[in-house]
Amino acid sequence: MRSSIVDSHCDALLKLWENKNRDYRSSEEIDANFERLKAGNVTVQFFAIFVEPFIKQDQKFQVVMEQVELFYQKVLTVDPAMRHIKQWSDLQHLKEDEIGAVLTLEGVDSIGDDLTKLAILHELGVLSVGLTWNQANLCADGIGEARGAGLTSLGKEVVEFNNKHQILTDVSHLSLKGFWDVMDLAAYPIASHSNARQICDHPRNLYNDQIQALVQKDGYIGLVFYPTFLTTQQSATIKDLLKHIDHMCALGAENCIGFGSDFDGISDHVIGLEHSGNYQTLVNELCKHYSATQVQQFLIDNFARFTKRFM
Repeated sequence: MRSSIVDSHCDALLKLWENKNRDYRSSEEIDANFERLKAGNVTVQFFAIFVEPFIKQDQKFQVVMEQVELFYQKVLTVDPAMRHIKQWSDLQHLKEDEIGAVLTLEGVDSIGDDLTKLAILHELGVLSVGLTWNQANLCADGIGEARGAGLTSLGKEVVEFNNKHQILTDVSHLSLKGFWDVMDLAAYPIASHSNARQICDHPRNLYNDQIQALVQKDGYIGLVFYPTFLTTQQSATIKDLLKHIDHMCALGAENCIGFGSDFDGISDHVIGLEHSGNYQTLVNELCKHYSATQVQQFLIDNFARFTKRFM
């Protein structure tokens, strides 16, 4: 079985920003380069804008804009098959040989308290916004902030902005209280790259009640391929990923889960899933354990159902 795939998180833009001489088409240093997306039959790829925490506050929005420029100048121009998804309805017009490129923002540190900057990013094509990375900012606490506070008034304004403009609100990296605040407010919640905490007890993973809340809100969960989020063992295999799928399905999430690899944002890889070109290895393994209908759900149909809410 060779099927189309949606990947709800990669950090290829960070790799391009770190070294602007890298070739997006085929650089072996980029897990989710164009040739690997084609080889893996990835037909929708989310590209995150991520600003490293060490960047000074007054320089962060400049870094964001530099990554947006790289998205336009290196990713979108790499091949006629790469198509910018500027609004969710564009997905309906993707041709079989095209890859839909979705621009996202991982953490709103860069906007400070200026929602005009968020509006600018939306105009440039940002369709999914995570309020934090692991640290705190003016909108919320991340999962790595010991205080564990939820959304600020500004954070709630960001979620309201997202709702108004059909932007996904991403809960990956949020504090627990921040997660529940988003669940109360967000029209379109997504965990772009998170796994099940009961299977692997890591703070970045989701508790059972969080998974069930996303199901109840008709949200979406992209399972992540970072070994540290999959198992406590020194290495991870695709079978470790299947344990998270099984657990989420048992919680009623069969119609809500997909994949958010975190390629280019992770230093270690699942054996056999070292880059996007290996996606069909995952497909083959899925076919051994689930029905053809279920596999199709996980790869693309759940995402298609989720985004039909916008059309």
